[in-house]
Amino acid sequence: MSKKLLLIDGNSLAFRAFYAMYNQLERMITHDGLHTNALVAFNNFLDWLTEDCQPDLALVAWDATSGKETFRGDLYDQYKAGRKKTPSEFKEQFPYLRKLVANHGLHNYEHEGLEADDIIGTLSKLGTAAGYEVTVVTGDQDLIQLASDQVTVKVTKKGVTEIDAYTPAFIREKYNLTPDQIIEKKALTGDTSDNYPGVTKVGEKTALKLLAQYHDLDNLYAHVDEMKQSKLKENLINDRQQAFRARKLATIITDADLSIDLSDLTYTGLNVPELTEFYEKLDFKQALAKLHALQASGQIEGVEQPAQKQLTVQELTVDNLDLLANVKDEVAFHLDFTGENYHTADSVGFVIGNPEIGYFGSRQVELLQEPILKNLLENDQIDKDLFHVKAQWVLLKRLGIDLKGVKFDFLLVAYLLDTVGNDNVLSTLAQRFQIYLTADEDFYGKGSHYQIPADTQAVLDHIGAQTDAIWHLKEPTFKELKEHQQDHLYFDIELPLAFVLAQMEYQGFKVKPERLEEMGADLDKRINDLISEIYRLAGEEFNLNSPKQLGVLLFEKMGLPVIKKTKTGYSTAVDVLEQLAPQAPIVDFILQYRQLNKIKSTYVDGLLAVINPADSKIHTRFLQTLTQTGRLSSVDPNLQNIPMRTEEGRKIRHAFVASQADWVIFGADYSQIELRVLADVTGDENLQKAFLAGEDIHAETARAVYGLADDAPVDPLMRRTAKAVNFGIVYGISDYGLSNNLGISRSEAKSFIDTYFKEFPQVHEWMDQIKKQAHEQGYVETIAHRRRYLPDIHAKNFHLRSFAERTAMNSPIQGSAADIIKVAMIKVNQMLQEKHLQSRMLLQVHDELIFEVPANELDQIQELVPKVMDSAIKLKIPLKVDSHFGSTWYEAK
Repeated sequence: MSKKLLLIDGNSLAFRAFYAMYNQLERMITHDGLHTNALVAFNNFLDWLTEDCQPDLALVAWDATSGKETFRGDLYDQYKAGRKKTPSEFKEQFPYLRKLVANHGLHNYEHEGLEADDIIGTLSKLGTAAGYEVTVVTGDQDLIQLASDQVTVKVTKKGVTEIDAYTPAFIREKYNLTPDQIIEKKALTGDTSDNYPGVTKVGEKTALKLLAQYHDLDNLYAHVDEMKQSKLKENLINDRQQAFRARKLATIITDADLSIDLSDLTYTGLNVPELTEFYEKLDFKQALAKLHALQASGQIEGVEQPAQKQLTVQELTVDNLDLLANVKDEVAFHLDFTGENYHTADSVGFVIGNPEIGYFGSRQVELLQEPILKNLLENDQIDKDLFHVKAQWVLLKRLGIDLKGVKFDFLLVAYLLDTVGNDNVLSTLAQRFQIYLTADEDFYGKGSHYQIPADTQAVLDHIGAQTDAIWHLKEPTFKELKEHQQDHLYFDIELPLAFVLAQMEYQGFKVKPERLEEMGADLDKRINDLISEIYRLAGEEFNLNSPKQLGVLLFEKMGLPVIKKTKTGYSTAVDVLEQLAPQAPIVDFILQYRQLNKIKSTYVDGLLAVINPADSKIHTRFLQTLTQTGRLSSVDPNLQNIPMRTEEGRKIRHAFVASQADWVIFGADYSQIELRVLADVTGDENLQKAFLAGEDIHAETARAVYGLADDAPVDPLMRRTAKAVNFGIVYGISDYGLSNNLGISRSEAKSFIDTYFKEFPQVHEWMDQIKKQAHEQGYVETIAHRRRYLPDIHAKNFHLRSFAERTAMNSPIQGSAADIIKVAMIKVNQMLQEKHLQSRMLLQVHDELIFEVPANELDQIQELVPKVMDSAIKLKIPLKVDSHFGSTWYEAK
């Protein structure tokens, strides 16, 4: 096989990388404030390219000049003029791009007076002369003129990984030209990106036609006088000098005098120590995990890592279960399953054991129902170490097993230690602690490619490696948890809460599908009526769900004023339509259509699709390790997000009912919990006084910001303003934000905020202190020591830094409110068990808990639940709980 030379056009591909992930620009930032979107995309590209090409020699060429400082700049002083200024967010990544290249084992090279194209052109010629198979990779079609039988020019089409491979045959098929004629084509058309003209009014189509007849520029001009008179002939004659100049500008140098030769370009492969340090510095967690996994599997060489040792799991059968009969101490356990939704997932297999007794497992999960294994898992005197206790509990419950005795859940511990980088994947979380595993995606495949290997032993060994990793992760993570003073947060809140949530999920919330179907039929009729009216007012039919078609109708055909534009055309976002509604009745109908259509598709149809036919219930999943504030989220489906602002949205709750006759739906929610937390953590006496006196906090704030007497009446507008100020303060709102929310001037908004801080001075002092603490520590904490890390707190970008400071102010408030309701859920669940009540907790929606309650327990529940919730965590001011009930969730609220 031929030796391979890989030549990469650094500038063009870095530019492509930056814009390939441009929409991630403000999210991809290191803890030091460096943007990394181009680096991430370029890193992925280098990984893919070097693996695909497997070169012997490799180089990334960079422009050393602007282009004007080359012979081309001397030839035409407007060469590459008018280009937009390089964004500072891109420019700051340049030095790191070169380090990335070097750490991948490729050589960087630039040469004064030359562009990257000329370096590549010269080296490709040297490579072919030396018998190398040459691959050129670029984002710029200028380089396809280099294609030959030994040179393939790969040009990115989209991003940096969709590529066309230009060979002479491909160029012939695409353009009916030879590679040399690509230069002739550019001589005729010029190049707008490099800002030089060719022949006036000659585009690609005309150029290809001329070259098919005359082959090249010299022959064309040798016969130009023979052409019949036309504007084209006139332009060709007038622009002759321009065309020949364009040819020189387009021609890549292939004989430059370089300070390197092929012997300097040996591809050395990944520099693992340097690349590891680089990834760590730039917070490339996924890339770091992949690198360590490659090392652990022996696919790359590098510094010695504490890779996961190879295990052989002994397969269990009905005949050898007594191997686990005498387990009395502690075991690690992992039950693997397909997909994400463990309520419907198929189990792959299980492994149980520890390093002392060994590891045992089976693909036959029904073995867990055998007395020896069932008793082991249900024995609360035997400690269990596992990953994702909630999923494990549900999977085992589906087998009729009550999991008990759980001591360690690596998922929960990892989340508490780092809420920012948590991705819920065992292999990537484990590598933080120098334990490297083969990811499930790499072992089973992903999505439609998911396939369980036929080799049972291989499957068991894979699960066994995960199980052993869990065992070894316990000690270092518990140690770090204790150092962070978060061990009580884990043992007293998150771990017991996981069992409460598992029970709630497994219990499910009963839904009457016929009610949803009735709502769906009614909505369909109303939606169709709206569509007919919209078409009548429009005078034509069009795709109502197409922003482009809607924009053309409203702004071109109907002549409504354009309020906002996007990259793809006119904006038809809700805020735009709301501004236009008073000017045209059709817009109000479009807003109604959108609202009803969303309710129908997302909630009516969406909920009908996920009702379990076995029990007519919806079994949502609560994500316990997602948010950085500690709040719970609901998915598959999201029952926390059913609309409350519109009557049509609220009606969805009519379908949610108790699972038994003569039972009711009961709800209890905290009143103004975040403001009560604010009063507690700031210690502000004036704010506390209002709560201690049982006053309406929004009315009290209105009197404060409007300068009214203590007993002065407060009208609804004043109270609304004060409410916006109260909750705005919690979220670190600015005068600009408050002015937008209330529709007032910035000066008025600033006056309200200044007056608020004057009346509640300790709130302001606390906010200054918490920002200072965030800058010093890099994180803030809730009342239960839940940490929120703030990687942007030292960002150079003002907006990012300001957002991090606002986050520092609101996270302790939001997070503490989340802590309180979590403790309340645990204590309410304990109370229900201790009182031997049949009532069940079904759902948590932010500051509210939803139950189903037998009628004969209602009085007791109305008394006990608020009392338990009130006393969940002791604050300096009282918590207040409101309760309500009804035959459906709608009526309860």
